Amino acid sequence: MSWDETVVPRQMINDGAGDQRLPGQAGKDTPAGAGVIQYEWCGAWVVVAHGSYDMHSIKPLAAALQAAAGKHAKVVLDTSGVTFADSSFLNLLIHTHQTAPLRVVAPAPQLQRLLELTGADAVLEVRGTLREAAAS
Repeated sequence: MSWDETVVPRQMINDGAGDQRLPGQAGKDTPAGAGVIQYEWCGAWVVVAHGSYDMHSIKPLAAALQAAAGKHAKVVLDTSGVTFADSSFLNLLIHTHQTAPLRVVAPAPQLQRLLELTGADAVLEVRGTLREAAAS
């Protein structure tokens, strides 16, 4: 494996009832550097975004959020693995929130700053942990 290949570790959750392996769904059209994993947890549909998102890499995440918003009452976007986000990412968050309530979890400092500068943090439900987002 070369140094530039992306490796997604096996993800686990510990919800107090024992460790459970998360079912992963990475889009086959996901560009290198961006990825999406989805699963149901505590009554919420969780979409995990990782990597860099711009107008060239946003499509798999947009498809996942659009499908989730159409099927689930609670949609949580875990952004802890997002390394870069531009206005296309912000536009996707706002559009998704207009369709269904969207909870954004654990934004990195760069993303938190983008949300603050644009006022999106006042519109979106931003939470520190997945547990907080699923409970709200």
